[in-house]
Amino acid sequence: MTKAVGIIPARWASSRFPGKPLHVIAGKPLLRHVWERCRRAKNLDSVIIATDDMRIANAAFDWGAEVALTSPKHQSGTDRIAEVAKKAKQFAYIVNIQGDEPLIDPRLIDKIVQKLRRDRKIDIVTAGHPFSNPADISSPHQVKVAIDHSGRALDFSRKPITTSGKVLRHQGIYGFPRAAFFKIVKMKPTPLERAETLEELRTVENGVKVHGFVSKFAY
Repeated sequence: MTKAVGIIPARWASSRFPGKPLHVIAGKPLLRHVWERCRRAKNLDSVIIATDDMRIANAAFDWGAEVALTSPKHQSGTDRIAEVAKKAKQFAYIVNIQGDEPLIDPRLIDKIVQKLRRDRKIDIVTAGHPFSNPADISSPHQVKVAIDHSGRALDFSRKPITTSGKVLRHQGIYGFPRAAFFKIVKMKPTPLERAETLEELRTVENGVKVHGFVSKFAY
């Protein structure tokens, strides 16, 4: 079993930007841009939009997207993805693609799935790219990832990271082998995760092996 699914979690009730997935950019809803780029990835066997809101679901149905309706009780996109992935047992690899990354490159998605298929020891694959604006390194609105020379992701933070590794702008994508994904989902939130509201820190604090690409596919 080597099939891979890309799941895009999408919710309406964002405290900072309600209705964000359907906000129109360049003539199309934000979420549609993400979905169309995911559909161009050669290594994904399926792309599913996971949402609890019928406004998002109906719009996505109109584009021809596959939609999974999920519980409104989920606290995170990861929990929403887990509900969908539990039922989609035919997929060995799960790729969490953020619904607010309209310029995500299909080649990056393909590289992540390729890495998962080649290296069975990795629990998560993610990516980061160099900052185009040096000032963003200090911005709390930009999530950073530190990656060492071997490709291991050492840390994630909204704060500036001081490390010997490369500090990059973290890109909103994560790939998992199925078993590793459900193992991580069962982990309880950690102190650093709560402090920075970054789910990625749960993996760091639990010693999960995260591989990080230094991506050329900036956006």
